[in-house]
Amino acid sequence: MTAAPGSLAARIDAVLPQTQCTRCGYPDCAGYASAIASGEAPINQCPPGGVQGIARLAAVTGLPVAALNPDNGSEGPRAVAIIDEAWCIGCTLCLNVCPTDAIVGSNKLMHTVIEPYCTGCELCIPVCPVDCISLQPVSGQRTGWQAWSDALSAQALKRYRFHKIRVAREADENAVRLEAKALAKLEDLPGYSHITDPQLLDKKCQVIEAALARARARKG
Repeated sequence: MTAAPGSLAARIDAVLPQTQCTRCGYPDCAGYASAIASGEAPINQCPPGGVQGIARLAAVTGLPVAALNPDNGSEGPRAVAIIDEAWCIGCTLCLNVCPTDAIVGSNKLMHTVIEPYCTGCELCIPVCPVDCISLQPVSGQRTGWQAWSDALSAQALKRYRFHKIRVAREADENAVRLEAKALAKLEDLPGYSHITDPQLLDKKCQVIEAALARARARKG
């Protein structure tokens, strides 16, 4: 979701920390900004921004400052994810959820975190099947925007936008591969199937064609 430049949602998004942690209850910072702009969400649901973040949002929206909603979490020091590489099994699950592509590695190979790119979003922790990821505070006693910065926010947003482009591109490439495999099976279904009954083969062909039609419809 991207707001039009100069819109209220865009101005709200510009003062959010861009950690993309989803603790606000929305899929990303832009989603939360749009919800605030439309009156669907209050301005006190961003733990990474903390007290100063709420004040920034109040200045943009004209809404009164409110205490951070504890249901969304608490303000704390900036942290980065640390992977215990001795326990990492290379499952790649953390790679898929990292909004800034701050984790590198390959299937069945050890993963590691590029600390300068990590926003401390915590999204990698619950998906790790061997609990080998933890958070390490890196800002001492500084919390919220005192532990963050506009430069880090801008970097996180840039990497998140690239992450979304990469994910969409990979999804398109995977769809092309799957379509090519399906077409190959359609061209020689008897060779790909153990089914010999002509009626069953025809039914299977119809199922594959219908699936291809749905996939093409989704692509628009």
